Amino acid sequence: MSNNPIDFYVDIKSPYAYLALDPAIKIFDQLSLKWNLWPYTLDIADYLGSATVNSEGKIMSSDRTPHQWRRVKYSYMDCRRMANLQGKTILGTQKIWDSSLFSMAHLWIKEKSEKTLLPFLRESFQLFWKRELDIENERVILNLIDKFQLDSADFTSWKSNNQNCVTSLMDSALSMGIFGVPTFVFEKEIFWGSEKLALISARVTGDYSALT
Repeated sequence: MSNNPIDFYVDIKSPYAYLALDPAIKIFDQLSLKWNLWPYTLDIADYLGSATVNSEGKIMSSDRTPHQWRRVKYSYMDCRRMANLQGKTILGTQKIWDSSLFSMAHLWIKEKSEKTLLPFLRESFQLFWKRELDIENERVILNLIDKFQLDSADFTSWKSNNQNCVTSLMDSALSMGIFGVPTFVFEKEIFWGSEKLALISARVTGDYSALT
């Protein structure tokens, strides 16, 4: 049994991170593993291109190749299958979102009230994937912070003094070799994808029977 905490990187605009959140935390708690939740800001356009669609799903603009569209369509189909098993809703996003503001809120809550972070992320993910949370709108984020009885004015002040916090965290993550989410870093080793939770569990317990 390891005493080392596990670092868990998520991005609100990743459906895979959303679907990994609760199963991962459940397994970590069962293993008595300490865990740290960190934001990671995906550059989706870098590897999947970008596009915008309207509320009816009609493509309004796109620079994606046919191959990239096939990957995107499969990913959402795959995530919806997984979401159905968890009783969650995933509606395809209508554009490539910038999650840097939300990442700053994530870091601030982690610093100010870590016990609030997981409930905050759970609700935020749920709202975002129902298309009910504008993560680029500061007033929306402040209202959400207020809902969890935290001081949104303090966040505004903190944000103005920590403009580079997300960039610094990303630089550190990239230097470790992290490239996507969900990613877990356990004993300095990187594990990408929720399917790696079984391997992490085996590493902690020493029981690899489920993997063979």
